[in-house]
Amino acid sequence: MLFVFFLWSVGFFFKIGTCTAAQSELRITTILQEPYTMPKGSQLEGFCMDLLSEVAKKLDFKYKVHLVKDGSYGRQDDNGRWNGMVGEVVRGEADLAIAPLTLTAAREKAVGMSKPFMQTGISILLRKDISEGTGFFDFLTPFSAETWIGIIIAYLGTAVCFAIVARVSPSEWSQPQSEQNTFSLPHSLWYAVGALTLQGAGPHPRAFSGRVICCSWWLFAMVILACYFSNLSSSKSPESTQLNVKGFEDLAKQDVIEYGCLSASSTLAFFKNSDNPVYRRIFEHMERSKSLVLTMDEGIRRAKEGNFAFIGESVSLDLAVARHCDLVRAHEVVGMRGYSIAATLGSPIIKNLSVAILQLSEAGELAYLQSKWWASSCLEDKAKVTALHPHSLKGMFAVLALGLTLGMLLAVLELASRSRSRAEEEKKSFCRVLTEELSLRFRKNDNNSATKRAQEPAEKETEKA
Repeated sequence: MLFVFFLWSVGFFFKIGTCTAAQSELRITTILQEPYTMPKGSQLEGFCMDLLSEVAKKLDFKYKVHLVKDGSYGRQDDNGRWNGMVGEVVRGEADLAIAPLTLTAAREKAVGMSKPFMQTGISILLRKDISEGTGFFDFLTPFSAETWIGIIIAYLGTAVCFAIVARVSPSEWSQPQSEQNTFSLPHSLWYAVGALTLQGAGPHPRAFSGRVICCSWWLFAMVILACYFSNLSSSKSPESTQLNVKGFEDLAKQDVIEYGCLSASSTLAFFKNSDNPVYRRIFEHMERSKSLVLTMDEGIRRAKEGNFAFIGESVSLDLAVARHCDLVRAHEVVGMRGYSIAATLGSPIIKNLSVAILQLSEAGELAYLQSKWWASSCLEDKAKVTALHPHSLKGMFAVLALGLTLGMLLAVLELASRSRSRAEEEKKSFCRVLTEELSLRFRKNDNNSATKRAQEPAEKETEKA
């Protein structure tokens, strides 16, 4: 009797082991969408395939992947029946559905959903010339605000140095008592502007020290102008539509470009079920104009052609921007939601899937996979149109500062040399002569005023006579 019971027990456990081994290979349904799942010969590759591989290693199960038969994600019809990947899981045709499957309340009721493996939202995809528009002060965009401030400070400093050097250097006026100095501060400001615009404004400096400053400023001006026009031409499109769309409110207000989203998608359901008047207006416009698209590729193609804004998942739109350098995604993102793995309702594997996804996220694996499959080929183009900052032109600012310093030093040396020669001739102290020279140069305006006041009575007496 005991022997018979032993044989029955062995057979029972053998059946359980056989059943468990048979069920260890899970049936996975997915859908083709770049870069989540893509064909590679007879195999599949992509973000979701890499994620599935990592999850299978952690949970120790085997799997077999097949593509969903009707090519849909999963939508419930009026009779309550589900299609797509969700429908296959509900009907038991698949154990798991792994794809960019949005976690919604309706899907959560029909199937079990894991913790999201990626966060996304709803945004707008446009062609660059439509999204950027033209602003009133767009001519300032080639340089950052800090660079403009630096250029203004350099201009004022150079003009002041011109005026000081012209007064100090003996080559500009050998007889300060009687000569007029042409390089006053107003003329120095005008001369610096003329050099900056490559127009020139005479008279030019005669002193060697003034010419050193002049050459430094000319070099600085040429480099600044070259950088400005280069950045200005590369940051503007000649075919701009003069339309600025930064978010959904801007999109709803205008009627110049058409817009739409994927038909039978969670994005369309978001606008349909929303109580926000802006979102409701967008939904009514899409329904009225029949501007919905059937596939992501169609939406991207229409956005590239222009006069169309494609509304979709922000993560998918980021991929389109990475692949197509003439497209850009609006900054506004609404309706934040997540992508999850779907399983049979009540399946115990859901808990394990969520734990595995959290572990991969904490280890940085999910971020690595996203950077791997969302690598952009447009980084160089973005760098070309960014505003230049002061550190980008620090070499030219340094050259200008060196030229100004050298010019000031040469002017002082020229005056010191003249003062020494005069001191030897007049048998005076060098310091005293240098002080007199500086006094004559920087008080000349007062002397001229006094001379003019003294000459006025004599001129009046002459006129009377």
